[in-house]
Amino acid sequence: MKDHKFKGLGIALITPFKSDGSVDYDTLLSLVDYHIESSVDFLCILGTTAETPCLTREEKLTIKDKIVKHVRGRLPILMGCGGNCTAAVVEEIRNTDWTGVDGILSVCPMYNKPSQEGLYQHYKAIAQASPLPVVLYNVPGRTGVNMTADTTLRLAHDVPNIVAIKEASGKLDQIKEILEKRPEGFDVISGDDSLTLQIMKAGGLGIISVVGNAIPREFARMVHLMQEGRLAEAKIINDELFELYSLMFIDGNPSGVKSALHSLGKIENKLRLPLVPVTERTEKRIAEILKDIML
Repeated sequence: MKDHKFKGLGIALITPFKSDGSVDYDTLLSLVDYHIESSVDFLCILGTTAETPCLTREEKLTIKDKIVKHVRGRLPILMGCGGNCTAAVVEEIRNTDWTGVDGILSVCPMYNKPSQEGLYQHYKAIAQASPLPVVLYNVPGRTGVNMTADTTLRLAHDVPNIVAIKEASGKLDQIKEILEKRPEGFDVISGDDSLTLQIMKAGGLGIISVVGNAIPREFARMVHLMQEGRLAEAKIINDELFELYSLMFIDGNPSGVKSALHSLGKIENKLRLPLVPVTERTEKRIAEILKDIML
């Protein structure tokens, strides 16, 4: 049976920067404490929301090492490791010290748009090289290719250490097909905050969340209510947060959630180009909604 620790609310952790553009490691670890204190279930580090394409290899290694040392096993850690060159990803996996990390999140190859057979062979090679459970990440809005339910299920059935998929396709029919036909122990994790309730209602295990960076306690409450089967109570929270979900992405991610965290006084509102802060209008509306939520 497949096994992993990524259940409930995972946070797609941002990378805070100082005003000079350098990584703010002290603030990063303060955010980790914020999430631990807010009852989140696991951390997802060095993913899309972390602005990983704009981090140097040295910065990525330092972020991983500092978080692992700071967490001290208090939360499971899922770490991003992906790319559009299979050989390069395999080499990175083989040359990385995975001590303190509990799983690898690997995004579908972007830009070169492989076929479904190419996706299958890519992930099979990654899983064979990995000493850890592998979580697939399907996000066609960013990669330019959608991994179909057939390909996901083929990997789930054929490769023992591919244990779950983070599904951010927005295709509920596809997601439900995976849930209906998956092998025992293979799980679906939502990659869309706004679809969390629908995916968990259909059998999904949880969410790797962007908005949870800013409001982990509130979002954790909603996810945990869903785990307990208390849909009506969870829906009340979801309805209160619904506008915030779209505001997180209207001017790009993590621009929205960094605006939210800045409004809460937790980080400087700094991103690395080509990403820039949200518009003044979006910033104002995010602050208004957060004020109401925090009352």
